[in-house]
Amino acid sequence: MVHILGVQLPDYQLARFAMTHFYGVGHKTAHRLCARLQIHDTCKVRQLTPHQVTSLAAFLSSPATAPALPRVPLASVNFKPQPASTPLQRLRGSATLLAPPASVGTVKYSPRGGGDPLRNLKIETDLKREIRENIAHQRMIGSYVGKRHAMGLPVRGQNTQTNAKTARKLNRVDRYH
Repeated sequence: MVHILGVQLPDYQLARFAMTHFYGVGHKTAHRLCARLQIHDTCKVRQLTPHQVTSLAAFLSSPATAPALPRVPLASVNFKPQPASTPLQRLRGSATLLAPPASVGTVKYSPRGGGDPLRNLKIETDLKREIRENIAHQRMIGSYVGKRHAMGLPVRGQNTQTNAKTARKLNRVDRYH
């Protein structure tokens, strides 16, 4: 069993599914974490190298201070690779394997979010504290959602018609006069 930040990850589970044991990490975020840390999709937790476990723990402890991803130049749309019959020495000597011709402009990568989506990742106690603060703010300003939270009722429009009798029975406050 691997313990990372107080969370126990099962040995025989795929690493990308085991990462969902962290509070605040879903399937999509776990997939992004695996891609960032170069963990294969079919790798199980027991197959992780000590370096991968250490880098995962370091990244999850403070994602904002993690080193930025290296910028890899992308080939242009019109890039034509050398034919397969080209000798290996010629490919190693030429820069055409890595870079497109100078006459063709390169396509620049610009993610929609404006940066790394994992940079603002909050998990476990940080996320729970933020949720608690948001609920306290809703209660303090006296919003409808805050009042529903304070009364212990459903907040997002769920049905209360049929379960009101049971809720009244279970949530009864004993008053002594």
